[in-house]
Amino acid sequence: MLRVAAAIVTDPDGRTLLVRKTGTSHFMQPGGKIEEGESAIETLTRELAEEIGVELDVTTAEYLGLFRAVAANEGNTVVLAAVFAMAVEGELSASGEIEELLWVDDPDLDLDGRDVAPLTLDELLPLWERRRAQAFGF
Repeated sequence: MLRVAAAIVTDPDGRTLLVRKTGTSHFMQPGGKIEEGESAIETLTRELAEEIGVELDVTTAEYLGLFRAVAANEGNTVVLAAVFAMAVEGELSASGEIEELLWVDDPDLDLDGRDVAPLTLDELLPLWERRRAQAFGF
């Protein structure tokens, strides 16, 4: 079991951000492994700063729950993710272990031919689409 914290990051246009780590092929939400003694929100704060240069305002991050799926980059491992939703404005940049950023507006078009982590594909993108429909009227 791999415990992680992850974020469904949206921009003012309702798009969501996916990232791809260096040396991997799967896109997923930004976030990372929860270190010993760290809370999920502390992990997310650290990871977002390292990966995409965002300072998380913990007062605006919305906890969405725990989600479980087969890990994309760890063999024979299940990932248990504490997932938060947050909005960002302005330019983001890939840093640290992140090689590529991908803003998704329509998963059917934007993800065509790309590998996507099971947690993202099966749980978090559908959740984002439902939330986006409510918040943005899409």
